Amino acid sequence: MARKISMKQAINEALDLEMRRDPTVILMGEDIVGGRGAPGELDAWGGVQGVTKGLYAKYGERVMDTPLSESAYIGAAIGAAACGMRPVAELMFLDFMGVCFDQILNQAAKFKYMFGGKARTPVVIRAQVGAGYRAAAQHSQMLTPMFAHVPGLKVVCPSNAYDAKGLLIQSIRDDDPVIFCEHKNLYSTLEDVPEEAYTIPFAEANIVREGKDVTIVAYGLMVHKAMEAAAKLAANRIEAEVIDMRTLSPVDWDTIIESVEKTGRLVVVDEANPRCSIAGDVAAYVTQEAFGALKAAPQMVTAPHAPVPFSPALEDLYIPSAELIAVAVGKTTKQALAA
Repeated sequence: MARKISMKQAINEALDLEMRRDPTVILMGEDIVGGRGAPGELDAWGGVQGVTKGLYAKYGERVMDTPLSESAYIGAAIGAAACGMRPVAELMFLDFMGVCFDQILNQAAKFKYMFGGKARTPVVIRAQVGAGYRAAAQHSQMLTPMFAHVPGLKVVCPSNAYDAKGLLIQSIRDDDPVIFCEHKNLYSTLEDVPEEAYTIPFAEANIVREGKDVTIVAYGLMVHKAMEAAAKLAANRIEAEVIDMRTLSPVDWDTIIESVEKTGRLVVVDEANPRCSIAGDVAAYVTQEAFGALKAAPQMVTAPHAPVPFSPALEDLYIPSAELIAVAVGKTTKQALAA
């Protein structure tokens, strides 16, 4: 039975269901209970956004507050995964990856390769991503391309509550390390979500809007911006097909290529900075594999190559908008769009 719940609730529900199903699933993170020495059942906020609220009361010591040392507890989670547990570690912001990146890059991502495919590292690292929350440059970056670049890691970034629940359950059950990126501006968005457990396979993109004139590829918050742009474009008789990537590694290339072969045009929207971005990766791959189908050069809509501003006015301009997406589509169709 489905009911409307927020993405934050959907993530909490996925964690709850998997902890109930599998006793090897444990949670680790800073303040995910309520702080060291706090009366967990009474005081547990559940992390900086309250995502894990209520789980300590149900699962006790399987929900662990950690010291303020990302290198310590991310390393511990990776080690526990290698020893048969299924840890879900909450890295408050993906921006903090610099503190613990060696454990992720040189240990978790490499174990299966180094041990001839025999090693399993079923660890999930959850983290907030993205701008728009007035959290300044050190808490607002979209660093997804850095993790997608690393062989051995799977990278997920849902755009809605339904996908968040199914993709997180899939991530917990997967035997490889998964970086699970949660856009902080999507936590309160509502979606119909079934009560029961379900999974969404990796590398299975979702066509959220069908169209014949241009393909818009996006992920996370940018899916919503793309849908806004598609509505604007429809008023100008341009029918955009919008694809939600869902997973950034692995990528569902077949769905993207098939769409571009139909529309002949591509716009890729990515909140990350433009150099070595997901947008650049998708544009390059489509150009390489479907050059003959393209009627115009692919366009990228990204954040500027600059840190995220703290000024609210500048931060709003920093984030790719529906208007900029529509302009990019106009370049591929050579059609001026009405304001």
